[in-house]
Amino acid sequence: MKFFIDTANLDQIREAQDLGIMDGVTTNPSLMAKEGINGKENINRHYVEICNIVDGDISAEVISTDYAGMIAEGNQLAALHENIVVKIPMIKDGIKALRYFSDKGIKTNCTLIFSAGQALLAAKAGATYVSPFIGRLDDISLSGVDLISQIRQIYDNYAYETQILAASIRHPMHIIECAEVGADVVTCPLKPILQLLNHPLTDSGLAQFLSDHAGNK
Repeated sequence: MKFFIDTANLDQIREAQDLGIMDGVTTNPSLMAKEGINGKENINRHYVEICNIVDGDISAEVISTDYAGMIAEGNQLAALHENIVVKIPMIKDGIKALRYFSDKGIKTNCTLIFSAGQALLAAKAGATYVSPFIGRLDDISLSGVDLISQIRQIYDNYAYETQILAASIRHPMHIIECAEVGADVVTCPLKPILQLLNHPLTDSGLAQFLSDHAGNK
């Protein structure tokens, strides 16, 4: 399973890169705004900075909601760097845009997926990735992980090559559960990834080893 970090913060991206386990980055307009990055030129420059740090797929989101706008923005984003993946919303014109970019050989990430039907349409249109938002489904008392499992079965039934990119990850168990049901990728902030490191028995065991070693000197 691939690990993407969901942020526009360069320091966090570098920290994740230094761990040696990061495969890519996802961003969105909200994450850019959180870092105080506004304006088309500044945002595009920031995408290039991220691409210069990470040797992997970098999702860059269009903000247009009409077909012509998404095509124009997507072509501009794809031209920034070979690692850019054009992030397209799950709407009718978005499906058309996915097909356009697929036919052009440009990678895409269909975002804001909340149902298996949406994921099926995105795969039919040739999306490279689909991003089911599992945490947001959990928020309304539906199982986001069950959706990942359902999409996995459908894609396996018909040999779709679209990768399932589990998004809206809230905690480390989300990561483990997504791995269990076959998500191809998880994307999340750095914190849940670092929380995978923690276990009280690891801490106590290491403390015991160090204590025994000190006593044997």
